[in-house]
Amino acid sequence: MILFKYGGHAINDGQAIDPALEVLAKLIKAGEKIVIVHGGGLAINRELDVHGIESEMVNGLRKTTPEVFEVVQRTLCGEVLRKLVSQLISLGINAVGLTASDGHLTRAKIADPSLGLVGELVSTNPKILQDLIAQGITPVISPISITNKGQPVNMNADAIAGAIGGALNVESVLFSTDVSGIYRNWPDQGSLIESITVAELTLISKNFEGGMIPKAQAAIGAISSGAKSVRIFDGRVAANIGSALAGKTGTLVLSK
Repeated sequence: MILFKYGGHAINDGQAIDPALEVLAKLIKAGEKIVIVHGGGLAINRELDVHGIESEMVNGLRKTTPEVFEVVQRTLCGEVLRKLVSQLISLGINAVGLTASDGHLTRAKIADPSLGLVGELVSTNPKILQDLIAQGITPVISPISITNKGQPVNMNADAIAGAIGGALNVESVLFSTDVSGIYRNWPDQGSLIESITVAELTLISKNFEGGMIPKAQAAIGAISSGAKSVRIFDGRVAANIGSALAGKTGTLVLSK
């Protein structure tokens, strides 16, 4: 089984079928079990700009006021999730769209009051996904979770992907992103790492900045909670998905 994190920067803005989804559809038709978690940062930024709403990023996390959350939830659970599910269906895949709060999949708490409605994972229960997969259904998950008090919260999609991938004990969590992988000397692109252990990643990630911080944390969390491997790669080119599956691109993260 594979957990595929569909990075927001990799999502096609046009109306044509996304080439990345065509690759995933072929794998699913060939018998591969795939769970998809999507981001949507660019789509959110576009909608916030349309409505004249300012948004601040803090260590890779979006500061989420109630006003910002309304746009985030509408964009992720509406525009982005429905687009991915619709395109997969058009490719002959029996796909179902969920949020990370559905079916008790995840529960969260407010991570830091200064960040507003940003969640931190409390629990993950993959049973609903296991049931869907057993029926031949491909789950597509939007990263909106909920607290035990019923407050919806904005979650980092990498964190959701890592937690669910670990809970499902997947063979690999593939993080499709907008960089070539993990750089030993972030952000020096010439220092791309081919393979790294969780222990070493924990050490060097102390020097990371921006969006690479939650990606490193998610990779570490995925391995620690049960995923067998993680690969971080540039998903803006659809051909890289096949290369990532073949172990020929990006950075591989292993337990040891």
